Amino acid sequence: MGAAMFYHLTQRPLEDTLRLLLEKSLAAGWRVAVRGTDSSRLEALDRALWLGPQDSFLPHGVAGGAQDAAQPVLLTTSDTSPNQPQCLMAVHSADVTAAEVSGMERVCILFDGHDAAALAHARGQWTALKGAGVMAQYWSEESGRWEMKAQSGQPSA
Repeated sequence: MGAAMFYHLTQRPLEDTLRLLLEKSLAAGWRVAVRGTDSSRLEALDRALWLGPQDSFLPHGVAGGAQDAAQPVLLTTSDTSPNQPQCLMAVHSADVTAAEVSGMERVCILFDGHDAAALAHARGQWTALKGAGVMAQYWSEESGRWEMKAQSGQPSA
């Protein structure tokens, strides 16, 4: 069973945190689906990811292309992903189910701490996943560095 990691963004923009998490996921050998709720916002993320540091190449694509299944990172609005990811990253208040967490190595839920609607959605996700017995961790960058503030559930043996 996987784990859900909640990332409460207050210091860094989504693009920076997403890039960091994507790099770590790819280094672990995982394929990743980045699930959003709006295709235009995912296209903006796509552009931002291509404009990263010159010494850092982050291979990715937006769903709907001929090579979707081969993408190491696929940005999508769908609840299915043809690249068969081991990690799901939910942005822009995209929903995640307990079954999805169980089927992945890791699920990351990134939310803007300055957006009341995004914060409320993340709290609802936390409550639902916690209620389903999913292992979850809540991480905050309020102090300027990432710190785990809460944990729910136990890792499976």
